[in-house]
Amino acid sequence: MAGTVRPRRSMLYMPGSNARALEKAKTLAADALILDLEDAVAPDAKEEARERVCEAVRQGGYGRRETLVRVNGLGTPWGYSDIARAATSGADAVLIPKVESADTVRQVETILGSEGAPDDLAIWCMMETPRGILKAEEVALASRRMAGFVMGTSDLVKDLHAAHTEQRLPLLVSLGQCLLVARAHGLAIVDGVHLDLEDMEGFEAACRQGVEMGFDGKTLIHPRTVEPANRVFAPSDDDVAWARRVMEAHEAARKEGQGVVVVDGKLVENLHVANAERIVALHEAIQAMEADLAE
Repeated sequence: MAGTVRPRRSMLYMPGSNARALEKAKTLAADALILDLEDAVAPDAKEEARERVCEAVRQGGYGRRETLVRVNGLGTPWGYSDIARAATSGADAVLIPKVESADTVRQVETILGSEGAPDDLAIWCMMETPRGILKAEEVALASRRMAGFVMGTSDLVKDLHAAHTEQRLPLLVSLGQCLLVARAHGLAIVDGVHLDLEDMEGFEAACRQGVEMGFDGKTLIHPRTVEPANRVFAPSDDDVAWARRVMEAHEAARKEGQGVVVVDGKLVENLHVANAERIVALHEAIQAMEADLAE
């Protein structure tokens, strides 16, 4: 499931029990939507939310936005039915909460298969407990359906007995561990939420930190944060222009049989070309998504 360049700058949680929110999501510029059956839904509304979310996805209208259904855990009364119903809903992925072992992923994979899930229905995992972080590589390798990690930093801070700080120093080891695993195995990885909606300066700083660390994007809890996340996580015009110069110079050198390429006075190697190709592909995917939203 790895390898596809797809914008995931903004991944917005939407409560599955709220019909208006599910409809509003069709108008938002988020790259991806997490239609939530877990934390955002009260116990007595779980079954109704399941049907509402799966029917909303089946009916469509979300365009190029990636749709993930966050199910309840298998240890809850609702988890199995959530997974079984999501299997044929038309969603792009199932997001499993609090994953701590490969066994959990394999169990979900088995349920999806038995319920007739298409081969391209992906599995994403919430990485939000100390045990889960320590088992990240085991989780990454658990299934051919594995496509990405979502960092659950709120739960992780709680379990670590840590604090939410401006520079997020208490989380850097955990974030870095999951980034290493995701990149080693070709998975997407999205940063955790920023809880203070009044602190937009702090939110943008957290987004910039996420870009610098290597995250694909950020999970969001309010539509007002979509625009800054999209802006910060998108390649800049300068980045795209540089990437295109690198690709053009490398291609010209290849045709002339030259092994050394210099762009803007800097030696360019194959690793720079690969990164340039990634930047341009991401830019073009973002442009396609924005054109779709403008229609």
